[in-house]
Amino acid sequence: MPRPGLPKLIATDLDGTLVRSDDTVSAYTHQVLDRVRAAGIPVVCATGRGPRLAELTRNDIRAADFLVMAGGGRVVDQSDPAGPVVLRDERLPGEVLAHLLGELEAEVGPLTVMVEASDEQDAPLWGDYHPSWPYQDRFEERSRAECLSCDVIKAFARTADHHVDELLATARRIIPPQVATLTQAGLGFIEICPPGVDKATGLTVVAERLGVDPAEVLVFGDMPNDLPMFAWAGWARVAVSNAHPEVRAAADEVTLRNDDDGVAVYLDRLLSR
Repeated sequence: MPRPGLPKLIATDLDGTLVRSDDTVSAYTHQVLDRVRAAGIPVVCATGRGPRLAELTRNDIRAADFLVMAGGGRVVDQSDPAGPVVLRDERLPGEVLAHLLGELEAEVGPLTVMVEASDEQDAPLWGDYHPSWPYQDRFEERSRAECLSCDVIKAFARTADHHVDELLATARRIIPPQVATLTQAGLGFIEICPPGVDKATGLTVVAERLGVDPAEVLVFGDMPNDLPMFAWAGWARVAVSNAHPEVRAAADEVTLRNDDDGVAVYLDRLLSR
């Protein structure tokens, strides 16, 4: 259960948690987050979005002092008056990704693969076209060889024959954590990140910079890629009611859906009590 008083740091996922199904964040949510900051509590965005979506991310969570992006691989301090400071930038070598994709395809068959390689604003993902990918305006079809010719921020993979949770379980059985971090964020693809990269290790960078103990951190999330920060944070772990069953099971509390501003409603009550 949540500890008494107020947390010293609040971190929230975006898509499916803070951001509504129509890709908007309500004025009410922005107002509540401004109240959180006014109360002296730093706000952190913890998202799977890569740095190429930094501008969109800043607009969705304007109160954030820090951005933990790419599932923890990119950490940005936005509080410096001189401009954003990158505190962490992790990449997965293309040759390592090629090897692990080969091992996974030997087990599950052909994969649809996309990579996030560029951190330029609105840069596209590269790779295999798949109609289910929801962001076709930021996608560019490229060969597997091109996709693996450089270090990547993150890769996405799916197969027609496996549910994403089943594919994730298989991938974790085959690929050791010292080679890559594997997760999924509700897009129908597993996500392949550099080893040691998850939202907990990204938030650790922020917490150490601020001198905050994980026991003093409140977090919000909805998908399996939020589970590491749920295990790490100690003040409270709150799932939105539309969350994946594993996240709901790991939560101390469940708030309203993202479409009902569940994060803001929880924080509003917290600040008002």
